[in-house]
Amino acid sequence: MPDALDTLDQQLIAALKVNARLPVARLARALGCARSTVQLRLKALEDRGVLTGYTVSLARPDAARRIHAIVLIAIDSKHESDVVKALARRHEIDRVYSVSGRYDLCAMISTESTQELDAVIDRMRAVKGVNETFSTLLLSTKLERPA
Repeated sequence: MPDALDTLDQQLIAALKVNARLPVARLARALGCARSTVQLRLKALEDRGVLTGYTVSLARPDAARRIHAIVLIAIDSKHESDVVKALARRHEIDRVYSVSGRYDLCAMISTESTQELDAVIDRMRAVKGVNETFSTLLLSTKLERPA
């Protein structure tokens, strides 16, 4: 784990999350420091492995037409690894998170139709160790930042 980040490093990373293509001079103005300071900080963050790359976000018009859903899953804890392996085999499931609370897992799903989504959820419920699911559709993206 990299050393703790100071306030300036945290502010620099936050600015890059909003727009990783900001010029160094503009970053320096926004952070109230010298351009050379930003350059040194970026180099240090890269060398420490905190920053591993800069990204471009591509428009995906086909993604807007897809159905996106979150499915919360309650499982028998002794079957967790089998459930996760079964979920990983489904190409419609983009991510699976462990969560706290009433449910144990959260699956992010993307399908072409509500019928396909329904079928995926039915298959999830059929997995040994899955006790209950709760699903909700995502309607629109209000904010999206790179990780």
